[in-house]
Amino acid sequence: MFLDPQNLIITFGTIGLFLIVFAESGLFFGFFLPGDSLLFTAGLFAADGILNLPLILIGCFIAAVTGDQVGYWFGKRVGPALFRRPDSRLFRQEYVERAQGFFSRHGAKTIVLARFVPIVRTFAPILAGVGRMPYRTFLSFNVIGGLLWAVGVTLLGFWLGNLIPDIDRYLLPIIAVIIALSVLPMAFEWWRRRREPAKQPS
Repeated sequence: MFLDPQNLIITFGTIGLFLIVFAESGLFFGFFLPGDSLLFTAGLFAADGILNLPLILIGCFIAAVTGDQVGYWFGKRVGPALFRRPDSRLFRQEYVERAQGFFSRHGAKTIVLARFVPIVRTFAPILAGVGRMPYRTFLSFNVIGGLLWAVGVTLLGFWLGNLIPDIDRYLLPIIAVIIALSVLPMAFEWWRRRREPAKQPS
């Protein structure tokens, strides 16, 4: 499978890993890329000695922060046109609306929280730019979020890789769990919205 994290790292190497993290962090067409599972798998590869841990930690952190920076400036300059963009194969207005709802509830800290929510992760910095969030505020939350996500998830994979012998055997189930956990916030939001009409007085 093309988007399988293991195949992506084997095929494109360390530079490819950095580029994918960068694209998913702030380029609106990168929302479909497997950020969480890719970082975790990179950590496992580092535990096996396939990848250099300090290099991927620094590189993924820089890629994540830089990606969000690009997303912010994109949103600030041309973001409003994004809201008028028609649906296509790769783009759905619902993606923007989902990120917008997340943003309205959590404010500036969305930049940190969104790192752990697929799709929202990609559109949050763009919406921050559209909403003219003060640049210093955005930069601060961006650095914190990039550190917790890029470094934290990679180190989790590295730690488990050293803790559990032959963890590679369980890679697919582990990735499935990571994806499921990543989707939980969106599933909860969908459930919450479905319940809202039921709360209206009859």
